[in-house]
Amino acid sequence: MLRLYDTVHGEVRDLATRESGHLSMYVCGPTVYDLPHLGHGRFTLVWDVARRWFTFRGLDVRYVSNITDIDDNIINRAQREGSSETEVSATYENEWWKAMSAIGVARPDDIPHATQYVPEMVTLIESFLAQDIAYVISDGVYFDTSRVPDYGLLAGQPLDTLRAGARVDANDEKRSVWDFALWKFAKPGEPVWSASFGDGRPGWHTECVVMSLALLGDGFDLHCGGLDLKFPHHENERAQAEAARRPFAQHWGHNGWVMVGDEKMSKSLGNFTSLTDLLQHTDARAYRLLVIRSHYRSPIEVSPTTIADAERALGRLDALARRFDVPVLGGEQLVMASEYAFSGASADLVEKVGALLDEDLNTPLAVAVLFDAVSAANTLADQGEIGAGAELALAVTVLFGALGLSVFSAVHDSDDEVRALVSARDEARSVGNWGEADRLRDELVSRGWIVEDSTDGTRIRRG
Repeated sequence: MLRLYDTVHGEVRDLATRESGHLSMYVCGPTVYDLPHLGHGRFTLVWDVARRWFTFRGLDVRYVSNITDIDDNIINRAQREGSSETEVSATYENEWWKAMSAIGVARPDDIPHATQYVPEMVTLIESFLAQDIAYVISDGVYFDTSRVPDYGLLAGQPLDTLRAGARVDANDEKRSVWDFALWKFAKPGEPVWSASFGDGRPGWHTECVVMSLALLGDGFDLHCGGLDLKFPHHENERAQAEAARRPFAQHWGHNGWVMVGDEKMSKSLGNFTSLTDLLQHTDARAYRLLVIRSHYRSPIEVSPTTIADAERALGRLDALARRFDVPVLGGEQLVMASEYAFSGASADLVEKVGALLDEDLNTPLAVAVLFDAVSAANTLADQGEIGAGAELALAVTVLFGALGLSVFSAVHDSDDEVRALVSARDEARSVGNWGEADRLRDELVSRGWIVEDSTDGTRIRRG
């Protein structure tokens, strides 16, 4: 049985599903107004790993993750740059998917955009106004949180202890400090949609509740995101569903932060390093390995030291791939256990790792067990038991592939620029242009590759 920590209950619980064999899963996606930072990379990797593992275990997962393409930050950036909100959101959504592809995140089954669901948001707000669950003040329409008796459930602590640090809008016209904007009335130069209660645009908290229920239906199984969304964003989603008498998420999951010193990494704190920048200087797989080496609910620190250590560990996996010529798994491909049959030590490995991951995605212990198996596979081969070593190596590869981590015996197919350098070097060597061949070798070395000459041409690998 798959088990996962539930934020509402504060404990690891069985991940019961609405429909046997199926899992409906919603993950709050990005607001696209800047380059993705490492915290974004972490939450997408965590829930990508979860989705992959649930699939590996045989569940038919419907994975939905949204794009917020209208927001104050998008508007502000468009105004600063003299562009449009559509241009800003399109530019940074493109950067988002480039980064997600680089770190091997499989595309969601559905990618709703907030602007596509404004009519449904207007209808929801109209129903709240009709029941006095919402009210109008000078700058917009607000949700009356007093109408939800258990408001604050996801916070897990008294609301008065959260006031200083919570992301709430200060407004003297509000009935309560916790009331939040469902709709913001139009300002000059801003995007606008028509509504019976006044032209404007939706508030952030209105978007996800409408999109998740529209695509996954009442009582969907799992709602996920970063810990910073737990309150007030996810609580405000839940409150609207409660007020609308729509059963909402049955299980809530949240991942820990990326830390810089003693502070979480975020744009609001101004301490973020873009994921794009990291990927220009390291093997993209290193970040995934770093993430799965930590438990998803614990904080992690990303630094040159931790990334370098992850790259060294990748070298061990790639060396295993070269020795046993294992297939490349991961990437967009979702691995399923039913596609493989193992015996002996390999079957034991699958069972042991499976038990760890089934219990609240214990990836740190699972990764440790898998690296022990890397050593065991090499030992078997050294002792002449090539077949047994090869099967164990395949099991390691399959299990890492189930977590989205690919191992390579050669250059990753997506490293087009690196492959071009290798091809150019082979061409230079073929015509005796040794100076150019040496220059290209130096370029590859500067990018962290070990360059080896062979009868088949240039071979490169990580150290």
